[in-house]
Amino acid sequence: MYRIGELAKLADVTPDTIRYYEKQQMMDHDIRTEGGFRLYSDNDLQRLRFIRYARQLGFTTEAIRELLSIRIDPEHHTCQESKGIVQARLSEVEARIKELQTMRRSLQRLNDACCGTAHSSVYCSILEALEQGPATAMADVDFLNARIYTRAEFIHIPE
Repeated sequence: MYRIGELAKLADVTPDTIRYYEKQQMMDHDIRTEGGFRLYSDNDLQRLRFIRYARQLGFTTEAIRELLSIRIDPEHHTCQESKGIVQARLSEVEARIKELQTMRRSLQRLNDACCGTAHSSVYCSILEALEQGPATAMADVDFLNARIYTRAEFIHIPE
């Protein structure tokens, strides 16, 4: 049996994290010492690791509760239920990846459009594009990008 601090160390969390999971009804603390300290078993440690890994994968508290209930009572649940929860999370992750890829492309275009010199930022293409917002910024960045490269080519023409 472990006290809360010992359990926290073994699972690499804080005692407050364990208390939070208890409040969220993901962990129990049925056993107490005579002094009122919570005691936890190896099953509690396993459950805590389950919760931590599910959290790392980005599952919501509600999804973790559902997965735990399936784990606790597997005879009354199917793998299809677990898979459905995982598929929903996977869809969320894939949507977020698409958003991040779009964001990356936009940032790359902003970066490419900027000459990056130590001159005044009065005509900085990044600042101009951010000021205009997403609706027109990318079209203007393409224009500014072409203008900067033209200007750069003009400056570097050998005499």
